[in-house]
Amino acid sequence: MTTVTLIGRDGCHLCDVARGVIDHVLADLPDDQADAVTVEELSIQDDPALSELWWEKIPVVLIDGDLHAHWRLDAARLSAALRDADAASRAQEVSR
Repeated sequence: MTTVTLIGRDGCHLCDVARGVIDHVLADLPDDQADAVTVEELSIQDDPALSELWWEKIPVVLIDGDLHAHWRLDAARLSAALRDADAASRAQEVSR
């Protein structure tokens, strides 16, 4: 399972754009890969620690807790990263 985390805030235009990119990329993935992705949204307005870390860089996109992008999210790069994460997850399952 891969987790994509979008960190943003209400009223953030670029956050809305990033959300749209994530939705578009997931819609274009094969169903089995898209089903293995969980998307969570966090707001810097709700968490002072997140605000301290990321307020200048929102929207921020993390993949499994690692920074993937901030400010602008590239669909092709996100798609490639999610495919790579899926392949790594499948390889790990086979090796068990």
